[in-house]
Amino acid sequence: MSIDLHCHSTVSDGALTPAEVVLRAHANGCTLLALTDHDHTGGVAAARLQAAQSGITLINGVEISVSWRGRTIHIVGLNIALEDEVLQTLLQRLRSGRLLRLQAIADKLAKKGISGAYEGTLALATNIDMVTRTHIADFLVNTGHVSKKADAFRKYLGDGKSCSVRHQWAELADVVAAIRHAGGIAVIAHPMRYELSATARRNLFSDFKACGGAAIEVHSGHSSLNDRLNYALLAQQFGFLASCGSDFHRDGDFGGGLIGSCPPLPPICQPVWSHFT
Repeated sequence: MSIDLHCHSTVSDGALTPAEVVLRAHANGCTLLALTDHDHTGGVAAARLQAAQSGITLINGVEISVSWRGRTIHIVGLNIALEDEVLQTLLQRLRSGRLLRLQAIADKLAKKGISGAYEGTLALATNIDMVTRTHIADFLVNTGHVSKKADAFRKYLGDGKSCSVRHQWAELADVVAAIRHAGGIAVIAHPMRYELSATARRNLFSDFKACGGAAIEVHSGHSSLNDRLNYALLAQQFGFLASCGSDFHRDGDFGGGLIGSCPPLPPICQPVWSHFT
């Protein structure tokens, strides 16, 4: 059983349509897939149609932006009811703030001599309501200001960098509550990528647990075996279920892995999919 519970399509900042995501995952041997676009569930219906044709089990998913103690983190919602009004109201509110953040970042880039970031970034977004920092990084690469997207985040866009804009996303408790209201399971996405001290990580996991969070991604993207073992132990320590995902956006992306193909979880893990399959 090959499982991938975190990937993206053109509905947010991925390069493949929802149907193409399913086809690519199927070609890589995937049998259980969740489409988790940022703050949007608009691609799930098309993905589900293709999944039925391809023989893949599709799980309704979304990845939601959260502001937690001055940091941005992401929470994946799995097995959600798409029509849930509480969840969809929250997602709509988050989407409405993205263009404001883009303008603020573009203004900072202009002060560094990088003009046209607002219009240039929008031209790269398939869905302008879902413009992300990844699109801005694409603009910086395309215009020659950096050689690769990872450099765009290291130099300009990452938290605390010169053109970073602290945007107020949703509160952690509100996001977990909305996912639970929609009948879903809340998962901390790629916890190994946040630059957190041991104390801050413990605080995040404790806060998440206290408001009803149920799982963490033990594998994400290109995580190492050491990462998987460490986060399996942390999941056990905090009583979390374990999830896994490629976080695929496009071929060659610096953060994502091969869609539909995640390594096995360490044996001590309690898989999150045992609760919805």
